[in-house]
Amino acid sequence: MTAASTRLPLEGVRMVDFTHMILGPSMGMILADLGAEVIKVEPIKGDNTRRLIGSGAGFYAMFNRNKKSLAVDTTTAQGREIVLKLVASSDVFSENFKPGAMAKIGLDYASLSKLNPRLVYVSHKGFLPGPYDNRTALDEVVQMLGGLAYMTGYPGQPTRAGSSVNDIMGGMFGAIGVLAALRERDDPHHGTGKGREVKTALFENNILLVAQHMLQYSITGKPAAPMPVRINAWGLYDIFEVKGGEQIFLGVVTDSQWAVFCDAFGFADLKADRRLATNIGRVSEREWTLPLIRKRFADRPAAELAAVFERNELPFAPINKPEDLLDDPHLAATGGLASVTIPPDASGLGVSIETKMPLLPLALDDERFPVRMPPPSIGEHTDEVLKMLGYSADAVAAFKTAGVVR
Repeated sequence: MTAASTRLPLEGVRMVDFTHMILGPSMGMILADLGAEVIKVEPIKGDNTRRLIGSGAGFYAMFNRNKKSLAVDTTTAQGREIVLKLVASSDVFSENFKPGAMAKIGLDYASLSKLNPRLVYVSHKGFLPGPYDNRTALDEVVQMLGGLAYMTGYPGQPTRAGSSVNDIMGGMFGAIGVLAALRERDDPHHGTGKGREVKTALFENNILLVAQHMLQYSITGKPAAPMPVRINAWGLYDIFEVKGGEQIFLGVVTDSQWAVFCDAFGFADLKADRRLATNIGRVSEREWTLPLIRKRFADRPAAELAAVFERNELPFAPINKPEDLLDDPHLAATGGLASVTIPPDASGLGVSIETKMPLLPLALDDERFPVRMPPPSIGEHTDEVLKMLGYSADAVAAFKTAGVVR
């Protein structure tokens, strides 16, 4: 795979990214990676996400690459004027503040669509309009409310998924909504010439994630059991602890795979057992077959088992931690990781960090979308943006002196 060398799909599209945390910024990252000029509008002190440490230390760095930073005080009349000038020349505006917050500062859809009728306006919220829409929502809140935590943990122990799945998924659906609205606006044959208001929400994202379980109940009348205790559909599809306490996931999901598995490991007795000839039989006999296979694998290294499974095209996976993926050989070989320098005010530590980050998980004609710019420093592109908007050098200097911009 190679980095994209031709014109990027969204070149010529300008977006104002008036968001923070993950939900909004992830959408801006997607559009920026695809070539849009994404201008992140942040407070004079910078997005609060820049200063997160611990589990939040990667938020800003990951979701704000390929963007420009305009640091401006929108509580001032001059600051709002700058943002409105920027909106007038933009295709997309994105925000993820509480309901009503944008209307108070005149940056809601009703106001901005009058200024720029072609504007696609994206609101990222906890809930779409309805009885819940004034509740404060976080990824964990909607995972609990929306059944995902129930499905992830053991019975009686609801557990959030190990990533900000609804935030990131919300960004994805926001990007899909933007692309649909731009297509509708600009279609050469049936284009409306007008923008749209796109709305995404964490709760509704989560409902789509558990939709298959909702439908299972509707169809069968039987509720879905949480993943850790649900009856597995396959006879061999589990995590095995092997030599040295290592763990590895191994799967055998078809009858032909079962024959290959038995031959590969010399399990002639299991292959000859008629009770195990079909997957249904193997599921029924899991109570004794799994302990037996665990015992036979207990003294074999995980790497040895992985090699046999890979050689015979059987499903397997080591149990990796996120940090292991920074050195993953497949990601390295396919160009799936980009080397990036995170500036001191984007790392949460006050120091520059050299690291790698994953690219968008897609390719066009085998070309990946590169990290063209690292996450920006606070106001790194303020001068550039103001000049583009027609402000003179003297006006920019005056704005800085007055604390309107940084």
